[in-house]
Amino acid sequence: MKFLYAFAIIFLALLFFSCKKEQENRHNFEYNSTSAKQEQIITKYVDSCAHNYSYYSREWQECLDKGLEEDSTIAYLWQQKAMPNFKARKHELGMRYLDKAVKYNEKEWLPYRAFIKCIFAKTYAEAIEDFETLKEKEGNQYVMDHTYDFYMALCYLQLNEFEKAEKLLENEIEAEVEKWGEDGYHHLDLFYYGISLYEQSEYEDAVEIFDKSLSKYPKFSDALYYKAIALSRLGAYEKAKEIYALAKKEGEAGNTINEDNAVYEIYPYQVRW
Repeated sequence: MKFLYAFAIIFLALLFFSCKKEQENRHNFEYNSTSAKQEQIITKYVDSCAHNYSYYSREWQECLDKGLEEDSTIAYLWQQKAMPNFKARKHELGMRYLDKAVKYNEKEWLPYRAFIKCIFAKTYAEAIEDFETLKEKEGNQYVMDHTYDFYMALCYLQLNEFEKAEKLLENEIEAEVEKWGEDGYHHLDLFYYGISLYEQSEYEDAVEIFDKSLSKYPKFSDALYYKAIALSRLGAYEKAKEIYALAKKEGEAGNTINEDNAVYEIYPYQVRW
């Protein structure tokens, strides 16, 4: 009973802080097209209503529905209805609402929809279409901490178009080095670049890139895992066994892809231990 009580307290605390974070994150988006009256509706039905509840709750949706009854063109309300459904893996339902958000404010929510299609809904060809539209309009910008090209590369990996993924990630890493210096690349860019090489049987090059990723994140179990497989393909069986054992240890310790949304969805090539 003590365990169940403690678990319930922790669960409720996590829900509270999740809602609090959503409220804080609202101001990370621009609302230039939102009128003063619409902002009042958002404050009333999101900040002062929905955010009093877990976003998985019926009350959360009811608050937003009341706001939409007053003005069904407020994109942010539609996005807030969509978001919990993706986190609950109700992707088709969530996309109905998110499409409405894009309809009423494409500038704000098309990048988010492209990200959702890539990581959550896993409709990769559709995600690529959205990212290509975005790149035509505004270039290679960022969404959820990574560039459009990064997510497009993940989509190409999932569609087995490895050369396209390799080119995008190679360009991504070159841009990072040019902007931030030789050590400025992100470990995930390197990991997926290594995967694109691994999938094309370029095992020596893949091991070299996985090592660079591991230099940024030494306990990265997924990079260790694919490095071990690549080494075995090169005939380095003893070394591969050693690296695999380390990968398993770190994976079971939770040292895996550490993106915020990895708590909701498995990322491409993420290993389940």
